[in-house]
Amino acid sequence: MSWDNNPEGRQEGLPDLPAIIKKVGDSLSLGKGRKPLWLIVIVIVLAIFLAYTAIYTIAPGHQGVILRLGRYSGMALPGLHFKIPFGVDTVFKVHTEQVDTESFGFKSVRPGIRTQYEKGAAGERESLMLTGDLNVIDVEWIIQFRREDPRKYLFNVQDPIMTLRDISESVNRRIVGNRSFDYVLQNREEVNKMAQEELQKILDEYETGIRVVNVRLQNVVPPDPVKGAFNEVNEAQQEKERLINEAQETYNRQIPQARGEAERTINGARGFALERVNHAKGDAARFSAVLKEYGNAKEVTKQRLYLEAYQTILPNAKEIYIIDSEQKGLLPLLQLNQQEAKGGEAQ
Repeated sequence: MSWDNNPEGRQEGLPDLPAIIKKVGDSLSLGKGRKPLWLIVIVIVLAIFLAYTAIYTIAPGHQGVILRLGRYSGMALPGLHFKIPFGVDTVFKVHTEQVDTESFGFKSVRPGIRTQYEKGAAGERESLMLTGDLNVIDVEWIIQFRREDPRKYLFNVQDPIMTLRDISESVNRRIVGNRSFDYVLQNREEVNKMAQEELQKILDEYETGIRVVNVRLQNVVPPDPVKGAFNEVNEAQQEKERLINEAQETYNRQIPQARGEAERTINGARGFALERVNHAKGDAARFSAVLKEYGNAKEVTKQRLYLEAYQTILPNAKEIYIIDSEQKGLLPLLQLNQQEAKGGEAQ
């Protein structure tokens, strides 16, 4: 039975009857020759003893397990109850709503606002584990639980707390051993959830009456001898991540800009090509129209083309000369160039 080593399984104690009789007798100052009063005192003490052993209370948040002559008889809820006295009925009280905590890899030395912890050799044996990638890791965790079923808690397992500790250590070692070092470091919540589900499943199979409230990894670090090397590796990984992020940032900034410029150049080339094609088509259409008119009226069209050509050429000519076939020299046209130059200097 688990209450031998469990403070939660408390039995209703029997009073020390001789001590009570002696105390009552001393208080009444009974001397020799007054035996009838002794009988009265004995009767009173027996009545008190009977009431004391027949009446019991279950505090709020507790449940009572009743044994009759050593065999399970029933459960008692919080409140005032009666039982068969003189040790026929025995009641064990179990706190069913209190959440207790078991720590692994460390223990609390002085609880308080700033709780002090201590880690001994036993704690190191619990916390040192081997990961799936063959690295040693120091894992500290806690388990919070309630005694949900007092009957199962008291009778089905000899030492429920030690059973809980052994199962929890086995479950966490298996979970850590199947995963890499980095995975355990970076996915604590997922490891907590897996450990709680698997631990509760095994406890239910054993019918321990324990309900796991929470499993929480407290500290996940490499062992002390390799912490320096581990920190260097972490720093190198962080530097690597920083350089990758900076390169990604530059890539995200330069590539869209280059793509934009390429699109702009391509679109400009397409526009220019379209413009040139349209212009060429227009010139071809105009030439075809002129050719058609030339076929209809050659002299008129020829004269018109001649004049249009001069309208284009003359505005760009710097000096204008009129040449007479009968004159032997060149005659400037009314000295227009000099007047234009003088007009430009006057400006």
